[in-house]
Amino acid sequence: MRVLHTADWHLGQHFLTGHERLTEQKAFLDWLLAIVQAEGVEALVLAGDVFDTTTPSHAAQELYYDFLVHLQGTGCRDVVIVGGNHDSPTLLNASRRLLRALRIHVVGGVPPDPAEQIIELAGASGRPGLVVCAVPFLRDRDLRLAVAGETPDERQLRIRDSIAGHYKTLSEHDLVRRLREHDVPVLATGHLYAAGGEAREGAERDVHIGGLGVVGAEHFPGTFDYVALGHLHRPQVVGGRPHIRYSGSPVPLSFTEADDRQQVLLLDFAGAGAPAITPLAVPVVRRLQRFHGELAEVEAAILAFDNEAFSLVAWADVVVYADEPTAEVQRRVQAVLKERRAHVLAPRGARHHRLTELPGLTSPSADAPLEHLHELTVEEVFSRRVAGLPPERAAALTATFQELRQLLAEADPLAWGGEAEA
Repeated sequence: MRVLHTADWHLGQHFLTGHERLTEQKAFLDWLLAIVQAEGVEALVLAGDVFDTTTPSHAAQELYYDFLVHLQGTGCRDVVIVGGNHDSPTLLNASRRLLRALRIHVVGGVPPDPAEQIIELAGASGRPGLVVCAVPFLRDRDLRLAVAGETPDERQLRIRDSIAGHYKTLSEHDLVRRLREHDVPVLATGHLYAAGGEAREGAERDVHIGGLGVVGAEHFPGTFDYVALGHLHRPQVVGGRPHIRYSGSPVPLSFTEADDRQQVLLLDFAGAGAPAITPLAVPVVRRLQRFHGELAEVEAAILAFDNEAFSLVAWADVVVYADEPTAEVQRRVQAVLKERRAHVLAPRGARHHRLTELPGLTSPSADAPLEHLHELTVEEVFSRRVAGLPPERAAALTATFQELRQLLAEADPLAWGGEAEA
């Protein structure tokens, strides 16, 4: 069976000063429809974060449902969609029964019966071709209750054991074991932060206990022939095991992802065992470009910038290190941006840092610009606030903060600025 693994679409993301990404995301979905048909994909697996917020706009939802409708004409027989930490389980599950009639299987959150996460997909012959353990993002309420007096290390160990136990339970289900004994491959999904995974600052919010990777490759049972992961936006293999992978986000979602490769993964199963894996590069229609440096360097880089290969005007992150007055810096940057406006725009303008304000810095670092409070998320502010505390104290406070943030978001997404999630 031929399967396509993708994740982290974040439909409806608002970027920087509120610019929507729907044009870029529609371009990806149109490309994906063509790829599914051209490559003869039989099953599509979406490993979480369908939407960027628990309260997606009507336009974002329309994009999602239009894609699913058009997918029916491609020859793809089945779709498996699981919820991510950005998704509302209730919203995803609202259309689950209707979509099931189209062989679109949605698991927005952990159902009461674990068996509902096990989905048997038929091959072209009508016989079982793949069994999917469709695991969505596991929230704290799905794993454990708080235990009074436990240490941060004990809490982390219990979370890890709970996640591993969840996968172990599914792998030992009678249907899974019986089908695999009959040479049917088993695929599991996950939306989590696996140990050793490389996250992009500001792009992927930490999921458990200060972002520590509590699950390693060794915690996924050997029954699984492939583990399709979401949450980290950079494509990567987990623990050196090629069959446990993040597909990455198909559209760069922040400037920290500008240099990542966007891709989906084509999987060819020939019975039980690891599939052949073929990465397919996703065309990028809008570049996210950084211009960081001294004033003359930034001016020259903008004037020399070539965007001819891309259909949409690039968005730029401009950081200038200069001792000139801010008004003069802005005037000069805006002048070159105006000259190149057909190629590049800077949605939030230029950020200016004086060289004299950077003690000990002989040459500005493009990788570590100074930050202003309004540019940081609440989570980023909190992490900086506890950074100087003893590790155990910081971990305990972060765990409590994450639990409170999650409970508040689930009770009332707008109370935590649901539309502003990254």
